[in-house]
Amino acid sequence: MTEFEIIYKEYYQRVYAFLYRLCDHHDLAEELTQETFYQAFTSMHRYQGKSEVFTWLASIAKHCYYKYLKKHKQDLQSANLDMVADLICDNDDANPEIALQKKDIAETVRKIVNDMPEKYREAVILRIYADLTFAQVAKAMNITENSAKVLYFRAKKMVMEALKNAYEL
Repeated sequence: MTEFEIIYKEYYQRVYAFLYRLCDHHDLAEELTQETFYQAFTSMHRYQGKSEVFTWLASIAKHCYYKYLKKHKQDLQSANLDMVADLICDNDDANPEIALQKKDIAETVRKIVNDMPEKYREAVILRIYADLTFAQVAKAMNITENSAKVLYFRAKKMVMEALKNAYEL
């Protein structure tokens, strides 16, 4: 088995899950995952091992997703932000009122994140959806770790302020 085949088998599901959380569409996530691994394969000679393999793949996946959005003139509306709503609401999914509240909050957060400047939006997506550390976010964005933390926490503050205003928290 080649080195690339090992990487493919080890990281395929994780890259797919990352992209699925971004686009919330199985077929598109599958297509973008394939494109991500194609891009990784063609540029593997440039991978220097300075970052973790998943950080490198997530960076490629993110670029494939943004390229797709730009090509199809879409925005991050398709991003699935239900996880953020889970942090705000009680975790009683059996209660229809709470489930509806989570859906409403997720839509509000989606709009807030969508309206953020790109650098903040990117930091949120990489930190929350890719579950990357700040060091990994920094490498993916080509910034310092401190800058990644600042961007993420400022973005989080923007979301919380907007939610306070929207829901009178």
